[in-house]
Amino acid sequence: MNSGDCIHVWQASDWPNWRYDLAALVQPMAEVSLAQGLLMGRLADIGMALRDQASLAALTEDVVKTSAIEGEPLDVGSVRSSIARRLGVDIGALAPVDRHVEGVVEMVLDASSNSQAPVTRERLFGWHAALFPTGYSGLSKLQVGDWRDDAGGPMQVVSGRIGRERVHFEAPPAQRLEAEMDRFLNWVNGPPREPALIRAGLGHLWFVTLHPFDDGNGRIGRAIGDLLLARADGSSQRFYSLSAQIQRERQAYYDMLERTQKGSLDVTAWLLWFLAALQRAVDQALITLDAVLIKARSWQRWATLPLNERQIKLLNRLLDGFDGKLTSSKWAAIAKCSPDTALRDINDLLARGVLRKTEGGGRSTAYELGESSG
Repeated sequence: MNSGDCIHVWQASDWPNWRYDLAALVQPMAEVSLAQGLLMGRLADIGMALRDQASLAALTEDVVKTSAIEGEPLDVGSVRSSIARRLGVDIGALAPVDRHVEGVVEMVLDASSNSQAPVTRERLFGWHAALFPTGYSGLSKLQVGDWRDDAGGPMQVVSGRIGRERVHFEAPPAQRLEAEMDRFLNWVNGPPREPALIRAGLGHLWFVTLHPFDDGNGRIGRAIGDLLLARADGSSQRFYSLSAQIQRERQAYYDMLERTQKGSLDVTAWLLWFLAALQRAVDQALITLDAVLIKARSWQRWATLPLNERQIKLLNRLLDGFDGKLTSSKWAAIAKCSPDTALRDINDLLARGVLRKTEGGGRSTAYELGESSG
């Protein structure tokens, strides 16, 4: 990279004076606000217990998907158990939780529940340390709880095989980070000059462009976006997940980010994409809320049925969205029981109309929730 070439947005002479066409953003902002209002209106009518369940579902998805974007799968049950325990939501038996899951949960919950607190370097260092409790990312030793030092060369986002790498982005050099992060944090904590939704989009973009840590920048950048969205909502509870939507549109997200970081300081196109993704995230939250309500109505209908622990566990798995087809062998594996016991459990629920056989047959009989649910 020639130092005289301005190929990254942070090299512009007027960096970081972000520009955008507010007139082009007014309508998308209004549509997002309308969707948010519809979601909050529905939540206001369902009572505190179900709102807690809806928040638990959104936060679980947020934690799982923000790690999935970086190619780090987390166990959904462990994440859900960790969040439920911290929120005081009763979900029955809790799954075991490792400290890596706990670290991501701590960051996401702190960003949303303490959104009004200042974002300081110490707070960001705490998030970073929580993400990497061992001080390593895979086999790589990290500079944890401090800005990167570029000891191994410039911070670059690279893809491709060794020898044929493609550099998608190069971050500002480490010696600039102290001043750059001071300016960014002063903006985050200062009086808002932009509409709240635009501020969330700018905060996310600005942080990932600085890329101040050895690793974890994407997850922390999305947490900052969530924090700014929570400030905009005026609520400590999260009911939608932008991270989950970004994961669903991962390639489009990376393409837009690269174009923006190699473009000018006019970030209208980025903000249009951000607002559209945010609206789709809120729309998805309405679908999730429907699932929460179906689950609540189902358990109200089953309240008088004498169900054993295995049946309760598997019915909850089905209500939460079972991956693939539920067969008697899968039942036995999940419930840790014999095939004969699994079949007795299933036949009992078939007789009560709680389960029914799926159409299509095949080599193994599969089962789904019956008409007595929902």
